[in-house]
Amino acid sequence: MEQTSMLLFEKYLYQKGCGHNTVSKYMRDVNFFLNKVDKIDYESLRWYREELIRLYSPNSVNSMIAALNQYLKFIDMEAYKVRPVRIQRKIFCEPKKDLNKREYQRLVETAKEKGNGKLALMMETICGTGIRVSELEYFTVESVRSGQVRVHNKGKIRVIMIPHKLKMKLLYYAKKNQIRNGSLFVTRNGKAIDRSNLWSAMKRIAEKANISTEKVFPHNLRHLFAKTYYSITKDISKLADLLGHSNINTTRIYTISSGVEHRQQIEQLGLVL
Repeated sequence: MEQTSMLLFEKYLYQKGCGHNTVSKYMRDVNFFLNKVDKIDYESLRWYREELIRLYSPNSVNSMIAALNQYLKFIDMEAYKVRPVRIQRKIFCEPKKDLNKREYQRLVETAKEKGNGKLALMMETICGTGIRVSELEYFTVESVRSGQVRVHNKGKIRVIMIPHKLKMKLLYYAKKNQIRNGSLFVTRNGKAIDRSNLWSAMKRIAEKANISTEKVFPHNLRHLFAKTYYSITKDISKLADLLGHSNINTTRIYTISSGVEHRQQIEQLGLVL
């Protein structure tokens, strides 16, 4: 019965427009919960919340609670909804996890030097447009020629404008590799590139480029796009549209400056005599 319920829950998430990675995470988190408790009631939910707080960071706790609350809604127990952990919003991120523009450029250059032009171009495509890794599949020969890409993700459709320089690079890559139609970036088996494929390749290049692997992962390229765009425009609403965010508070996370920048801003106040 429980297995049937989980299969239906998976179908429910997809029908809500959740992406594959989100569905996989929610399924994993809910299975973790179901293996921890014998029955679902207020007492077991309170115990589970405290157990999560003991085991994980606040952000991880809240992401697991979000998955659980979706499941409770699905089984008509929304009244039992679990309260997330309150987290004071950070005004700067940790430098050790913040990929800066110079490091990004070094990553791309190292990938090219090591003969991995495909990886270099994928990184430039993500960082140059702010897309998610899962949205690389929409970069087809046809869409690149038109200069814009229609992306369908999380139940929404948005149009990505391709910078002219990137468009020329992508068309050259297609011509060089004799890709006449369809997606530009696929695996050897013809499947869409996923996050794990790209992450592994980026980690290897990071080591060769002498960049901390802690700050090298695909999503950080999207963060770099967001921070760079916001530093120029200061338009968080437009940025939210570009990133495909429904909630502008999600976008705020992407615009957080590094601890180094924050310290420099504080120093510039000149209030210590």
